[in-house]
Amino acid sequence: MIPPSFIQDLLARTDIADVVGKFVTLKKAGINFKGLCPFHGEKSPSFIVSPSRQTYHCFGCGVHGNAVGFLMEYSGLGFVDAVKDLAQMQGMPVPDDDTRPEERERQKQVKARQLALTDVMAQATKHWKQQLRKSPRAVAYLKGRGLTGEIAAHFALGYAPDSWRGLASAFPDYNEPLLVESGLVITQEPAAGESEGKRYDRFRDRIMFPIRNPQGEVIGFGGRVLDKGEPKYLNSPETPVFIKGRELYGLFEGRAALRNKGYALVTEGYMDVVALAQWGFGNAVATLGTACSAEHVQKLFRFTEQIVFSFDGDAAGRRAAGRALEAALPFASDTRRISFLFLPAEHDPDSFIRENGPEAFEACVKKAVPLSRQLLEHASAECDLESAEGRARLLTQAIPLIGQLPDGALRGLIADDLAQLARTPADDVRRRLQERAGARSGERPGDRARSGDARRPLPSSADDPFGQDGPPATEPDGGESFWEAEGAVYEPPVERGGWQGKGKWAGKGGGKGDWKSDWKGGSGGRWQSRGRVVEPRPLPRAATPLDRVVWALVANSATWEQLPSSAHDILCDQAAPYGPFFRWLDRLLIDQGALPGPELLALMRLDDDQGPATAPTEAHASPLASLATRIERLHEVTASGDGVADLIALIRPLELDSLREELDMLLQAGELSDAAEARKLELVRLTRDLKLEISQQRPISG
Repeated sequence: MIPPSFIQDLLARTDIADVVGKFVTLKKAGINFKGLCPFHGEKSPSFIVSPSRQTYHCFGCGVHGNAVGFLMEYSGLGFVDAVKDLAQMQGMPVPDDDTRPEERERQKQVKARQLALTDVMAQATKHWKQQLRKSPRAVAYLKGRGLTGEIAAHFALGYAPDSWRGLASAFPDYNEPLLVESGLVITQEPAAGESEGKRYDRFRDRIMFPIRNPQGEVIGFGGRVLDKGEPKYLNSPETPVFIKGRELYGLFEGRAALRNKGYALVTEGYMDVVALAQWGFGNAVATLGTACSAEHVQKLFRFTEQIVFSFDGDAAGRRAAGRALEAALPFASDTRRISFLFLPAEHDPDSFIRENGPEAFEACVKKAVPLSRQLLEHASAECDLESAEGRARLLTQAIPLIGQLPDGALRGLIADDLAQLARTPADDVRRRLQERAGARSGERPGDRARSGDARRPLPSSADDPFGQDGPPATEPDGGESFWEAEGAVYEPPVERGGWQGKGKWAGKGGGKGDWKSDWKGGSGGRWQSRGRVVEPRPLPRAATPLDRVVWALVANSATWEQLPSSAHDILCDQAAPYGPFFRWLDRLLIDQGALPGPELLALMRLDDDQGPATAPTEAHASPLASLATRIERLHEVTASGDGVADLIALIRPLELDSLREELDMLLQAGELSDAAEARKLELVRLTRDLKLEISQQRPISG
């Protein structure tokens, strides 16, 4: 079972625009992004992604949700698989509540150690940034490379002074073991008669390039000499948080540019990345002094569907391109594009763009060699294609490369091109590929499945919305198990898990099934199938309209069935503990019918959505138990309660908030589809009428 707290942390670290932008071309629309909906055909954009709310919504077909819900909808994943995929994108290991206590304790210690290391490196980053401002020589060097202060700040560039113990002024204890473990300080073996060896800074008189993981945490450094010296670049050693073969410099800084440009540009040096960003190519990343690996490629494909490898045109660049090609082949599906950019031998990306300008560099990118051609050129190296021996060698070298490609049209087309180049029947090449695939499947049966290219078909409305994984380990709206005890000071929430009070328009466009069907054993319930995870809110100290609604329904539960379905939708979409209470009440009334208030309160104290339990203490009470205690304190539960009309009057402001929220998104989105424009006019009318009804406290006729 995935802990609810992990899902909350995962969504808090996720930028939904990054996730959706991998699959949908998004354009800026005010504070939001818009694009063509991937779930239904349209010519004008009705699909809106809101970074501030961390949600998406289509005004054409009505789909909506958060990052987990989008992966479930788009890739046909179950809830658990979607959470795992999203965690992989963010580089977060998924914990498991079923692990042994000693294993959980070990994981906790590992996490604490990693946090300590990243804290140390964050402090070093801050120190070196301050030193850069104090060094005219270092500033002049960066200006001489064409960099501005803005771009230096964007990459958090710094300067390590020419001092053996420069970091001693940044840390209270220079003998702190974490300084050595993080690679910032080197310690020598103690000499004879000494208790400990000498310590000194690893980085001295160098421009410092902090290396950040996708979450923005500093995990390592690269240092470049200002003048001549060896080594030209010096990297941090590998640590528990920094493994060179997995990390890419500039990936964190370039996330937005990757989405806007539509491709990743892989270079070989830190300065290439920074210089390209200065000239408008913020989508550049660099390997950290190692050859491009399969893990690098896999990580990039979590952010984009197109990669351009940039190499020098000399022999070393060609060799590097060959290694990158082999690393990329298992991930080259029909929907992805991989190409290779070879600059003149005397240039790297930094020098080329400074000498020729961004337009010339962009033209080179557009002329980059596609993977299909690069594969055959790589395989045909040193092959005399005018001789039978050379063509046989070509087949021997190319077949294993093509065999690494995922099954699909691209694989077959390259095989046909190989047959033409080798002057051999295409059927012969395909037969060889099949023989190789058969042998390979016997050796490594899981390789092809791990390539990550095949997507499951979208589930139909009759399917289990969670696939074979079953229902999520927690309520998709947040999970009551981590609700804070009653009495916490109320603070306005950060809405990351889904629309608050959206029920009026959430079912628009045909709906994916009624939310009630989830409690009745149905499928496709809209709130649950989206994988919503709404952050629970500390209970306010004063009574709220929602408290009044809860009290009224506890006092007279029979009125629940008399409320319109739109009111049910709004109430069940509220943040915990209110939304979970209304869904719990609906399920209970279906099973047992209307119950007296005292009996409902007793059941609230026992039912935590996981079955009866002994009555908990208030500090560790379930959300429903905390809410029961609160209702009794704020109101004396009587047998009468409010009438249906009074309840609807309490719900109307929530409905108005929902309408305003939807209208705000449309007003910020610019040009939209005809359906969305019609909806905007309808929302203006509904908002006006509802405001009038609330002010006059009377229902709207008709």
